[in-house]
Amino acid sequence: MGKITQMLGLLLTHPVEFRTLVQFYIYHETKRDITAQQEHPTSGWDRASMRRCWEFLDITSRSFAAVIKELDGDLARTICMYYLVLRGLDTIEDDMTIPDEKKQPILRQFHDLTVTPGWNFTENGPGEKDRQLLHEYHTVVEEVNRLSPAYKTVILDICNKMENGMADYAHRAATTGTVYLDSVADYDLYCHYVAGLVGEGLTRIWSASGKEATWLCDQLELANSMGLLLQKTNIIRDFREDVEEKRFFWPREIWAKYGFEDMKDLYEKGDVEHATWIQSGMVLDALRHACDSLDYLRLLKNQSVFVFCAVPVSMAMATLALCFMNPEMFRRNIKIRKAEAAHLIMRSTNTREVALIFREYARKIHHKAKPHDPNFLKISVMCCKIEQWYEQNYPSFVSLGQNGTTYDPSDKRTAIYRAEEKKVAALMAADPRNAPLPQELFPWELAAYLVGAFVIILGLSAAVVWGVLKFIPEA
Repeated sequence: MGKITQMLGLLLTHPVEFRTLVQFYIYHETKRDITAQQEHPTSGWDRASMRRCWEFLDITSRSFAAVIKELDGDLARTICMYYLVLRGLDTIEDDMTIPDEKKQPILRQFHDLTVTPGWNFTENGPGEKDRQLLHEYHTVVEEVNRLSPAYKTVILDICNKMENGMADYAHRAATTGTVYLDSVADYDLYCHYVAGLVGEGLTRIWSASGKEATWLCDQLELANSMGLLLQKTNIIRDFREDVEEKRFFWPREIWAKYGFEDMKDLYEKGDVEHATWIQSGMVLDALRHACDSLDYLRLLKNQSVFVFCAVPVSMAMATLALCFMNPEMFRRNIKIRKAEAAHLIMRSTNTREVALIFREYARKIHHKAKPHDPNFLKISVMCCKIEQWYEQNYPSFVSLGQNGTTYDPSDKRTAIYRAEEKKVAALMAADPRNAPLPQELFPWELAAYLVGAFVIILGLSAAVVWGVLKFIPEA
């Protein structure tokens, strides 16, 4: 009943968004049903332990659960286990009720515990929202051990790298009381540990599955960059919540300006103008990963893998545009509206459309930029790079349709293309090798070829008949 009331209210206040949501619910069909009988061999739904893991995925990840379930073949089950392992690791790292002397050994050997039959953890604080996952972690262990060796090796390797980075930051927080990242380089390293490594693991799994090219696993710089875009977007959006819980992820190099001595000063001092300048600096830092993310998406061939990667980055660009020059972000946790999210999900089906989404939100960011902001020029350049990426890969004056390729006559580039086309045609015509054969000679040449072939065949036939009559005696 509450959902119906909400939709009716949306119809009255935001009719366009109401239409978008209705279209999404009607036309966006689930590509795969993991509970179907024919999917059991790859989804594992016929096992109680795997069914419980799918339940944990729904509980711990509302945003990723749907796209994970639509991955092809055994990728869905593999990525589900990959997510739950890293979620379990993150739950231990985030729990401030666990003493550092107890947390450190658990974190640093988590990759071994993940394949130790029967292991679980029951000492999380009562306020930890994902504590039940660790209470029943033996179920995750059982299913991880069922994965193919290629997938299992990747998951444990990424877990090993990530756990050591998390342990270092957790120890630093326990010994100093807080964690402040001093430079953008420190910020990049932290995001690499918590998100870039996730992208590396996913890329290696795509290659190991055979559904993507084997060389894709070598594109780790692009995979890391896309992970950083997603993580930095979340860090920007969750500013107020993180500061209130004494999690300080914004680098001091960006925010310690204009008289701000603590991150909470950004909203307590009331200096909105300078706070939004710092906010634009954080958005600028995140935008430098946008073109790398588009380059990564261009390498993907499997549709389910593409959608899995494309939807989050499209939403990340929408979130950056929402947060940019928005003082409301300092007061509360803001999110894009459901209708906008649904619209992005329906659009994120190919690289060209995702690049168009990036361009649209880059234009919104540039439109909101203010000339007196010290980051104005850098923001403009970064938005221009996204625009340039789109035009280089998918020129906007070219349209592909059922009637072939068409060119926008109002665009100056069309005139340039037509001039180049005429120039190439003239060069081709001037080349004597492309000269047409004389029309009056062609029939005679053809006739000569035909007569010659007929004479040869006739001669060979006569020779065969003569040989038969001459050398084969009569019966």
